[in-house]
Amino acid sequence: MPSATHELPLAGSSMMGRETAETAVAPIDDSVDAVPPARRLVPLAFQHVLVMYAGAVAVPLVVGRALDLPPAQLGMLISADLVACGFATLIQTLGLPLVGIRLPIVMGVTFASISPMLAMIAAGHAEGTPPAMVLRGIYGAVIVAGLFGFLVAPFVGRLSRLFPPAVTGTVILSIGLSLMRVGINWSAGGQPTDPGYGAPAHLGLALLTLVVVLCLMRFGHGLLRSGAVLAGTIVGTVIAGAMGQVDLEPVREASWFALVKPFQYGAPSFDAPASIAMCLVMMTVMIESFGMFMAAGQMVGRPVERGQMVRGLRGDAVGTLLGGVFNTFPYTSFAQNIGLLSITGVRSRFVCAGAGVILLALGVCPKLAALVAAVPLPVLGGAALVMFGMIAATGIRILGSVELTFERLVTIAVSIAVGLIPVLSERFFQAMPSALAPLLHSGIVLASISAVGLNAFFGSRASREAEVI
Repeated sequence: MPSATHELPLAGSSMMGRETAETAVAPIDDSVDAVPPARRLVPLAFQHVLVMYAGAVAVPLVVGRALDLPPAQLGMLISADLVACGFATLIQTLGLPLVGIRLPIVMGVTFASISPMLAMIAAGHAEGTPPAMVLRGIYGAVIVAGLFGFLVAPFVGRLSRLFPPAVTGTVILSIGLSLMRVGINWSAGGQPTDPGYGAPAHLGLALLTLVVVLCLMRFGHGLLRSGAVLAGTIVGTVIAGAMGQVDLEPVREASWFALVKPFQYGAPSFDAPASIAMCLVMMTVMIESFGMFMAAGQMVGRPVERGQMVRGLRGDAVGTLLGGVFNTFPYTSFAQNIGLLSITGVRSRFVCAGAGVILLALGVCPKLAALVAAVPLPVLGGAALVMFGMIAATGIRILGSVELTFERLVTIAVSIAVGLIPVLSERFFQAMPSALAPLLHSGIVLASISAVGLNAFFGSRASREAEVI
């Protein structure tokens, strides 16, 4: 039976002994299937929830505001989203027959779904369609996309052979670089168009949180070290509260319990163009999931095989199907949570399953959800800079183990550049058809397609040269 913990081995020589002893890390969970004790599992699970919460509620907020929903219905969308997040996370981490990757994955609404949904909302406004009817059309398209994803998962899973280490490292590096914009904007207070963006108070909070997290990672031990992000977030939030930057009024106004019912807006309606657009989103989600699953597998020391990849893709599809049933949207694995794996060193999938349970509790208890939402964005941003940077560093580590021939260097260089296009220039593809938006506005998808295509292109050239020789 494998040990539940391990330490870095110390070198035998006297010259290296002191240096290695000083850099040895605290014991960490060694097995993906290990179940940490509750005193560790609960705070580590809550840490995962804090990291993904802002991203999880962003899509229902955008959709609800675009529909001009009243606060009560907007709160219902958020509650439904959190419940579906919880169910989808439990499916991926614990697994069902033929479904679920059984790795430490946390699920949330994909941002790739925003574009087609806003197009449906705009069409509804033009035709005078009531918001409830528009939502029923959205949910019908989401259900079709979930069924489509489940059916094509075995075929998409065959693409695993197109992801050798050079491609895997490039994609993971691109994930980290793409997410850095999110962490930077959080640190500055939201979006560049928001009032007070980049204010010294926001930057100071982000820096303070970052310093606390780094100090705990350097000087902390045990749970304090592995829970550095959670502890840093708490410290940052307390200081932000003393500065008057934490609004607890929504917490006081929120109710204690709200039941989320399936098809709360009525039976879903089905529209062919909307369904096709959402199926394209589902394909985008699956391509992104390749990178996410590979990154998670590399970080926990359990590389993802083809069968496991197919189960993970089915997990995305089932999560999306549940989204349509529970009045919410398509789901995918959240990259920000994968960044925590490197920071904490905790590999257990049951920690993320615990996060799923917490998300369920937040979904049926709006008061708790409002309390988590009270954490200021600059505080989350300070911690995110570490987490997203760790994802990029993992990609660099993988590439460091690959023989970097000229062809591979070209593949890496071009793929990273292509993946950064939507990150550095949001209007670069503005003249392209809106139907392609889910593909063109995802740096992860662009980097994946570029890396796979260039690797195949240069690989075929190398094969021809080998045949000549």
